Amino acid sequence: MQEQTKQLQDFASQVRRDIVRMVHAVQSGHPGGSLGCADFFTCMFNQVMNHNPSNFSMDGKGEDLFFLSNGHISPVYYSVLARVGYFPVDELNMFRKIDSRLQGHPTTHEGLPGVRIASGSLGQGLSVAIGAALSKKLNGDESIVYSLHGDGEIQEGQIWEAAMYAAGNKVDNLISTIDYNHKQIDGDIDDVLPLGSLRAKWEAFDWKVLEMNGHDINDILNTMQEAKSLTGKGKPIMIIMKTEMGQGVDFMMGTHKWHGSPPNDEQLTAALQQLEETLGDY
Repeated sequence: MQEQTKQLQDFASQVRRDIVRMVHAVQSGHPGGSLGCADFFTCMFNQVMNHNPSNFSMDGKGEDLFFLSNGHISPVYYSVLARVGYFPVDELNMFRKIDSRLQGHPTTHEGLPGVRIASGSLGQGLSVAIGAALSKKLNGDESIVYSLHGDGEIQEGQIWEAAMYAAGNKVDNLISTIDYNHKQIDGDIDDVLPLGSLRAKWEAFDWKVLEMNGHDINDILNTMQEAKSLTGKGKPIMIIMKTEMGQGVDFMMGTHKWHGSPPNDEQLTAALQQLEETLGDY
């Protein structure tokens, strides 16, 4: 178990290096939330989900599906997809460049393996995930559908319409996660639009709610295993994941200012000094 944890921590460290380098190279993108979700993505695509990077298909029959709803954190998504084999790692050099498949928000018409929906217009991903989960039920496919959402995104009304629908229709093959870092583009959540008790809200909408530390590899793996054990029992599942925006880079942590700001040359050097190169830079 310790060896597995170390391998995943090393993977996440490399992903964080990829994130700051990608955003720096084009002086555009969203490093804060991407860094905060690196451990989660690492666990999901290396251990939690049943998926097939070598044979990607849009329908994903017989596979678990993942939908990124807060699409602005595409750097972490692209890094992990590349590092697990969906496309060549050196393609990360094309992040946010003209005619690239790695657009600032994930898109589909460029045909990037691993990406099944365009996302970035916040609030829509849960509806898509519910549709995919219902499709799997209709097809007798026992795979699980996963989705990830930002906490600022939960201020969108479409989220709560979807929440009602999923519970009302017993979409119990769906495991969703909220990245609860208390930060959004304009400041602290409580200063923009307080969310109150997320747990109480989702339980009131008749979801099964779990909580986890998004920077503790073992807690992520154990909580996801618990969530899997709760599927098929009549309720959709929501995980409230506590993270720190900018995790791993000390000057990016504890502030919303790195939500969508790229590091300059000096800041990149300082960030990379804090992140171990474990798998080799692209």
